[in-house]
Order: sequence, then C-alpha cells, then structure tokens
Amino acid sequence: MKKTAFMLAAAMTVMACAGCGGGQTAGQSDSSDAVTQAKVKSNGASSSEGELIFAWWGNQTRNERTQKVLDLYTEQNPNITFDGQPSEYSDYWNKLATAAAGNSLPDIIQMDYKYLDQYVKNGLLADLTPYVESGLLDISDCNQDIIASGKSGDGLYALCIGIAAPSFVYSKTVTEQAGVDIHENMSMDEFLDACRQIYEKTGYKTNIAYGDGEQYVEYLLRSKGITMFEDGRLGGEASDYVEYFDLYETGTKEGWLLSPSVFVERTKTTELNPLVYGTSPESMAWCTFHFSNQYPVLVESSAEDNEIGITTWPSNDVKKSNYLKPNQFLCVSRDARNPEEAIKFINWFNNSTECNDILLGERGVPVSQSVADAIASKLPQPEQEMIAYINDVASPNSSQVNPPATSGASEVIDLLNQLEEQVCYGQMTAQEAGNELFTRGNEMMSK
Repeated sequence: MKKTAFMLAAAMTVMACAGCGGGQTAGQSDSSDAVTQAKVKSNGASSSEGELIFAWWGNQTRNERTQKVLDLYTEQNPNITFDGQPSEYSDYWNKLATAAAGNSLPDIIQMDYKYLDQYVKNGLLADLTPYVESGLLDISDCNQDIIASGKSGDGLYALCIGIAAPSFVYSKTVTEQAGVDIHENMSMDEFLDACRQIYEKTGYKTNIAYGDGEQYVEYLLRSKGITMFEDGRLGGEASDYVEYFDLYETGTKEGWLLSPSVFVERTKTTELNPLVYGTSPESMAWCTFHFSNQYPVLVESSAEDNEIGITTWPSNDVKKSNYLKPNQFLCVSRDARNPEEAIKFINWFNNSTECNDILLGERGVPVSQSVADAIASKLPQPEQEMIAYINDVASPNSSQVNPPATSGASEVIDLLNQLEEQVCYGQMTAQEAGNELFTRGNEMMSK
C-alpha cells in the first residue's frame, strides 16, 4: 500500500474536524452500580508511585495489542508499571461513572468524541495545554485540525489517537449466494430490498444497529439536515424518529430482522458480532453497522469461507449523512497520581513507531504523520482495505461531523435502546416509539 494513503486520510479529516472543539456530552450511563472491572497487569513490580492505571474499551485484538504496548513501555521504563483495565463498550462507561463518583478515575482514560465535554464540564479531566507548551506532549507532527477535536473552550483535554468513518460491513459470500449487489452509497429502498432478497434466498437475517441505535439514528437524521442532539432539545420532529423504529417494526413483521434474543447471552465485543459468530442463519447476520477501525477485527474473526466487504451505511443522501470521526482519544484524569508520567506515556503512544508497530492502526488511522507513514507498509491486508475505504469511499462522500452531543444525551440513548427492544418484541409500534423518544427525550435534554 502506498504510504500516501495515510496522508490523504489525515488531510481529508480537516473538513470533518474543523470547528469541532466545542461542547459535547459524555455518553456514559447514569448507572452508579459497581461493576467488576477486568484488570490486566503488565510485567514488573508495581508500586503506587510508579503504577499507571489505564482504562480502555475494546475487543480481544485491541486488548492483546494494548497489553503488548504496556509491556514494552515498562521494559523501556522499568520505573513505570501498569494496571490495564479493558472493558466491553457499554460496561466501560458505567465503570467510569462509578469511578468518577468515588474520586478514583484511572490515570489514563480512553475517550469517545461524543462523550468528552461532560467529563470536561464536570472537572474530571486535566488540561493538556501546559504539557504541550512545555514540550512534554509533542503534537508538532499532527494535523492541528484533528488535534482541535480534543479541545473544549480554551483547553486541550484529549489527544486524538485515530480517525474512522461509519462502515457497513457485510458478507460477500452471502450476498453473492443471493445474487444481490451491495454497492457504495446505497439508498434506503435499495437496502431494504437487499434485506428481503437475502432473507428469502439464503435465510440470513439483518442486524441493523441493535444496541447502538443512536449512531444510525443520527446518520439518518443528517440526511435531512437535522442534528439529533441540539442544545436543550432533540432536533427535527417526532416523525423523523418514527422512520428509524419503522426499520425494526418492518423487519420484525417481514421476518428478515435478526431477533434481539440473539444478543441476550453475548457481550458486544466485535468477535461475537452475528456477522462472524454463530452456527446458523438464525443466529447470524449478513451485515453489521460498525466503524471502519473494527473492519480488520471482523475480517480476522470471520470463518475462512466467509468473505467480508465494506462500504457506506445506507441513507437517502449518503454524502450528507456520512462523516469522518475523531475515533478515540486519550485523556489524563483529575485523579491521576502522577500526571507527568501519564503524559509521557501518551506522548510515547502517539509518537513512537515501536508502539504503533504493535497497534497497527487498530484504533484508527494514527494522527502522527511520521508514524502513519512508517507503519503503512507493515499493515496486513484488512488494515490496508480499511484505509482505502476511508480515503477512496468515505472521504469523498462525507460532510462535517456533528458537534458533540449536549447534556442529557446519555439518558436519551438509554431510552432509545429500551424503545428499540420493545419494538423488536412487538410491545410498541414504531409510531409509539418515535413519539415517546421525541417527547421524553426532549424532557431529558431540557433538564
């Protein structure tokens, strides 16, 4: 792969990240239940002064690569050890909420773009600006528009460590068996026709975005020029949300939608996604809605006879819907016992080729240009396909990413998932769910 692919990806992100340093909300659940945290210790004797607690969400591939990175850093810096705390995505935010309430946040926090501002507004994160000014955190090799996505007000509270785009990942094996063409920039009618034909001809069902619906609702609303989370309210009208729930109602009635019961005993880790995990069409799906950085893991997790492809999420106006997203950030918490050591690690994570030789873009396209160039030729084929998708498909068909969600969004997301499940089980109609989401959601947003 040409190393200019990374350069193009970074350059294209300028339009997506420009002006994105404003307020945003944390998408953590309001649950205060204590959840047992999975912990991975790196090698070496730990001590309270020399130990850094690093929390992240991810799949098994990310966990393994991150642990290797932590071990390497300890090898190079014997005075520093790590308490690594990986979690599945939804559990991650519950754990952070519990830790924040107990003034025991991890030293280093992996952060999502849409969740950053609530942590900032609640005073939970350290401003990285002084460390940039002192040179301890070197961002000189990074696109500054991408860096700006980690700002809130006058402060820099998070360092972007990767960019990604919404990606529709599907089984080419199944679609070819059904004789269905999946192409870029599919309309909603084309998508629904594909769902029906594939189910009729192969028995494989569709997984739309179960449990992660807010991302696809937002995507569909963008096609109409509507921002889902506005200041103090939900954008659009109730009918705009009914359209999303109608996908579930229609799919359930017509039989082509994967039952939510499939997810009851599964965590939401990528390796257990119904696209790549299951024993029959009843427990598997022919597609999934993900972000591009998860594409390589889905490819690696699929059976040898299940060829995987990637394209854009369906929409009636993909260019308006689609966007490039600052995929993840690293932050230093207010509770960090040794913030300077945390900053040194983040600086190394961003600028070290050795580190990124291990990570290989699993969290998205590296933000450091020299690092991106250095690892480009080492990427496996799925990672190269991921970058090609960002450069050649997503970037030319994208609009500026939405401003981060405002206060109250986390409650609305919880409500959305509850209503989605009720529609799938026939306990509510799409009309009822859309109306309730809009009415109660606006009440939540106005508090």
